[in-house]
Amino acid sequence: MKKIVLICLAAILGLGVANAGAETKKKAAETVTTVFAADIDCEKCAKKIEANIPFEKGVKEVSIDLPAKTVTVTYDPKKNTDEGIVKGFAKIKVRAEVRARADEKR
Repeated sequence: MKKIVLICLAAILGLGVANAGAETKKKAAETVTTVFAADIDCEKCAKKIEANIPFEKGVKEVSIDLPAKTVTVTYDPKKNTDEGIVKGFAKIKVRAEVRARADEKR
C-alpha cells in the first residue's frame, strides 16, 4: 500500500514539474526583442536609459551597446509596442528609432 501511495505522489509531482516547465517556455515565446538606434553619447545617457526604460509597460530586459549607439529591448507585445518604447525614450529626452526587430523563440 505504501508503494502505491509513493508512486502516485511521485506521478503527481512529476506532472506538476512538467507543467511548470511548459509555462516557462510559453512565456518566453510571448516576448519580442527590438534593437533601437538611440542618440546616446555618454555613460550618463546609458544610465538614464537603464534607470527608466525597464519600467515601461511589459519591458523584460534592456541591453545597451554604447559604442554602437544601440539599445536592445525585450518586451511583452501584449503590453507594449515598438512605438510605445520609442515614446518611453522620448520621455527621457533620448531620440530613438527601430533598427531591427526579431521575435524570440526559445
